[in-house]
This record gives sequence, C-alpha cells and structure tokens, in this order.
Amino acid sequence: MRPPLESQLFDYIAQYITLTDEERNAIIALNLFRRYPKNTLLLRQGERSNKSYFVLKGCLRCFYLLEGDEKTTEFYTESQSLSPVCAVNNEPSEYYIECVEDCILSVGTPDIEKDAFEKYPRLKSLCLTISEEKLAENQASYFRFKNSTAEQRYLYLMENRAELLNRVPQHQIASYLGVQPESLSRIRKRLSTRSIA
Repeated sequence: MRPPLESQLFDYIAQYITLTDEERNAIIALNLFRRYPKNTLLLRQGERSNKSYFVLKGCLRCFYLLEGDEKTTEFYTESQSLSPVCAVNNEPSEYYIECVEDCILSVGTPDIEKDAFEKYPRLKSLCLTISEEKLAENQASYFRFKNSTAEQRYLYLMENRAELLNRVPQHQIASYLGVQPESLSRIRKRLSTRSIA
C-alpha cells in the first residue's frame, strides 16, 4: 500500500496519464517530499532558486514588496504546482514565496527532472502538458483580475476558492484582491447585508 503523500501525487498525475509500476517506483526513489513549518520563506526577493514545488498539504503564498507593503499575487493549495519564474530564467526573484500554513511539498529541480525525463520520456510530456495548462490558467486569472472590481474578485474567490477565506489571514486576502483590509471589511458587510435582504 502506498504512503498517503505518494498516493496524493499519483492521483494528481492520474488526471493526465496512467503511470507504470516502474515509473511510480522511480518517482518514489527521487525522495522529493519535504516538510516546512508555517511562515517559512522558501524564496526571497532578490534570491535565485531552481526549485519547483507541488503542494501535497498546506498553502503557499507569493507576494512582493512595494514601498514596504506586501502585495499578494497568488495562493497555492493542495494539488497545485508552482514553478517560480527565477527557476526558469535564472534571474533574481522579483517576489517571495511563503508557507502560510505548515506544508508538505514535493520539491523538484532541473537536475532531478533531467534524469527522470531521460529515463522516462512520458514524464517530460506530462510536465509540458501541465505547464501549458497552468500558463493558460494564469493568463485567465490575470485578465479576470484586470477586468473586475474588488467586489467581483471577492465573489469569484467565494465561489471558486472559498476554503482560502478560512485558511488565510484577512489582510493577505485583502492584498490579493488589491484592496486595503478596511475595504474588504466593507465589501463583506455589504454582501452580508444583501444576502440578509
């Protein structure tokens, strides 16, 4: 019987391809799983990193500093992957990656991927498919953000990622929506009044 963490990773991969026993064993042998406590900074602005992450348990947050204020750009939770831009372009990172909760992550590097891809070409095809899918999702998210009000963004969050509202501090939610915490409180109060009416 597979350990729960490997099972979760394999269930995610199964959405795309059916792994052979040999491929499963090869992934297990890579020993990719790491535990990080809440508030761990996996990456700091200005640092270089070649690591990519897959969230098995917990929540990651990407943010940058603008005139001393944190601007949250995204949250990543279970079964979501994150490849920082600096891992691709080898430039210093423009943002931070923080563990909002205690996290269990699968951590990969180009060297690990290269070895695995050479032995198992289907894994390379899988990663390309997932990367293309994530790029399309990120573009859709960006355009939705640019073309909606803060209230519309909050409603979208409630409908599609409601669990974040209970897992993430409200000031980080406000930052993600592009508003001050006081504005988020007003939005929530206004929506609450409407639902009662």
